[in-house]
Amino acid sequence: MDAKIQKLIVKYLSKEANIYEIEELDRWLIKKGNIAIFNNYVQTDYYTSIFLTKYNLQTAKSRIQMRIRLIEKRNKLERFKKLAFAASVSLLIGISLFNQFNFDQTKMINDPIVIGTDKAVLTLENGDQVILEKGKKFQNNNINSNGIELSYSTKNRSSINFVDEKIASNFLTVPRGGQFSLNLEDGTKVLLNSDSKIKYPVKFIKGKKRQVELLYGEAFFEVSSSKNNNGSEFIVSTKSQKINVLGTKFNIKAYNEDNVITTTLVEGKVKVENGKNQILLLPNQQSKVDSKSTNIIVSDIDVFQQISWISGLFSFNDTSLENIMNTLSRWYDLEFVFKSANKKNLIFSGILERTKSIEDILFIIEKTSSSNEINFKIVDKVIIVE
Repeated sequence: MDAKIQKLIVKYLSKEANIYEIEELDRWLIKKGNIAIFNNYVQTDYYTSIFLTKYNLQTAKSRIQMRIRLIEKRNKLERFKKLAFAASVSLLIGISLFNQFNFDQTKMINDPIVIGTDKAVLTLENGDQVILEKGKKFQNNNINSNGIELSYSTKNRSSINFVDEKIASNFLTVPRGGQFSLNLEDGTKVLLNSDSKIKYPVKFIKGKKRQVELLYGEAFFEVSSSKNNNGSEFIVSTKSQKINVLGTKFNIKAYNEDNVITTTLVEGKVKVENGKNQILLLPNQQSKVDSKSTNIIVSDIDVFQQISWISGLFSFNDTSLENIMNTLSRWYDLEFVFKSANKKNLIFSGILERTKSIEDILFIIEKTSSSNEINFKIVDKVIIVE
């Protein structure tokens, strides 16, 4: 499913979609096969299960019918009324659910845990470090930041290939609880996830290979085409693989604690190299490279599941609770412990917004677990899974 449509459905279910977004979703539903996709999504949506444990169903039906009639006067939601009752039920949940059923305050002790935001540390070629954060501007020669993204201008780009010319490199480090965008001098766009670090040249030499290094973490690349860069290929190196690109969109996940590096291709083509082995990835494919092996495993995947974070979402599909907690710990800059190791392997599926508080996220996980088998307690910035 297209990431934009996925986000529209999430906003619709959480009662946050405006009338124009509803119209766009309505147009999408006209196309053959999309209603089935929509219904399947709603049936597995985590909101419904929470709702059914807290609301009177008949009251909900009455409220939904009143809401639908109100909107129908503007001729906007006739088709939605015919889709699935489960979708309509979800309308009442949204943000208000969390205001009515707050995470048990007795489970929280001391320091509040804040939602991740735009922040990073820029390390210049001379070793100076600059703190970048939302609301804070920075400018230095051809470097500019508005507090959300860091951009390098093309005014100093070399038009002549100087073989011995040394190009300075900068580092951009995104801490836990952060994310940041980087616009390289060649027009390539990079979005860095929490707990990530990248090394890159401040400019590229015309006609020479463009090379960057993802030292650790996760990054989504939208690479400027080689056609716009005199045929220069783009190379991304990590600790145990190299990606050769001509112009494409892809995601690399290479956290220090992970033994496997995953590369997910959204558009175009990339070549993944690991020692003597290499493979060509096609759109909607993912490669896995194990740091302890030279093998490269390729599989067909749902791209949205892998890159939902760039749309402001967590997307979990049959994901273990341990992996979920790893993901949450980076975004909310927290630690976690399991009282019982058996609970690490509990499986969860759902779409969650990264703009929600950690209390809201944990509340949802608790309520979607069977027989209350999961309970959370927050002590300072540590989540205890009970």
